[in-house]
Amino acid sequence: MSSPTDNTAPRRVLNAVSAPELRRRWSAIRTRMSAAGIDALVVQNSSDWVGGYLRWFSNQPATNGYPSSLVFPLQAGMSLIEQGPFGGVRVASAEDARQTGIARRLTTPSYPSVGYSGSYDAELVLNELRALEVRRIGFVAPAAMYHSFGQHLRDHLHPVEIVDFTDVVDRVKAIKSAEERDCIRKVAAMQDEIMAKVRAFIRPGVKDFEIAAYAQYVGQQLGSEQGIFLCSSAPPGVAATFRPRSMQGRSLQPGDVYSLLIENNGAGGYYTELSRMFVLGRAAPELRAAHAAVLDAQRYALSLLKPGAACNEIFEKHNLYLRSRNLPEERRLSVHGMGYDMVERPLIRHDENMSIEEHMCIVCHPGLLNEQMFVHNTEVYLIEAQGPSACLHQTPREIFEIA
Repeated sequence: MSSPTDNTAPRRVLNAVSAPELRRRWSAIRTRMSAAGIDALVVQNSSDWVGGYLRWFSNQPATNGYPSSLVFPLQAGMSLIEQGPFGGVRVASAEDARQTGIARRLTTPSYPSVGYSGSYDAELVLNELRALEVRRIGFVAPAAMYHSFGQHLRDHLHPVEIVDFTDVVDRVKAIKSAEERDCIRKVAAMQDEIMAKVRAFIRPGVKDFEIAAYAQYVGQQLGSEQGIFLCSSAPPGVAATFRPRSMQGRSLQPGDVYSLLIENNGAGGYYTELSRMFVLGRAAPELRAAHAAVLDAQRYALSLLKPGAACNEIFEKHNLYLRSRNLPEERRLSVHGMGYDMVERPLIRHDENMSIEEHMCIVCHPGLLNEQMFVHNTEVYLIEAQGPSACLHQTPREIFEIA
């Protein structure tokens, strides 16, 4: 899986976006930093599933729980602090700096499982900020920072002013460029291919995790790096909910219902998600009726996603619709943005203050869950001038019956 501009992407880096795309992002953020009097931003992520800010700025994902910290100055190259030997410093080549924006890579052997090392990354960040002589900095996604990291910075940056700049970055990050939208379409197509191969693989006797592992294998062969594959099977009359790998030990039997959620990344590092239901035999009439109701709820939710519509008002209207159909109200999250994070703003929820805008990427997955069944249908859309695009996934919206 490659980005649409591989001639300008780092050859070793899988799924990189182009240098011009990165420069577009940096320019947009620096314009807003300058207006707010911000001298530098500080980002720390440790997961690429819900820690996509680091990759958005630099083409490099955070992974595996290790802290990766970024200093993004108003007028200079970035400094990246990551796991490695004490005192490690590497000045980037001109090409590396052009492709990633990272001018200096600093290392320290810190681990969230070793409490006394919690301030090590922050000390390196402090040194970078002092060298820049900053007076006002912005934290980006402080909820993603390890507590000891953020607290150490707050304790030792005085009299430097710290502001939360996340909302500003979120509003830029949520609008996808033409290159980003092309990447997202490719990821959706990859997931269609995975789901098609899974349909041919499912059979009685295989375990839930074997199906999920096969889906992950297919995705990684197609260029995916990371992601989650949630699934489970259950006999008729019992809900087959999305379960993590540690709870995927059941073997499928004739008549079972099987649920699968594919939520992996691909071109450009972007995530999309796709879920479908399978029955090893014939789907029961009540399951089909519930599935039709979920598809109707999805169509109604999509009809509300027009540029300019306030997300909290969409949420209220959607719940009114659900109540009118005697369906359970949404109490978690069934419509939201997606990109470098599996869940990113905007959220269609009561506590969201953003509005829908053209070129956002939105996933829509209303569902119905009770003790007897779990019914779902997950797909991704791009917002166009008049509302949602055609579905980016081509997998049929149906319960797949496996003979």
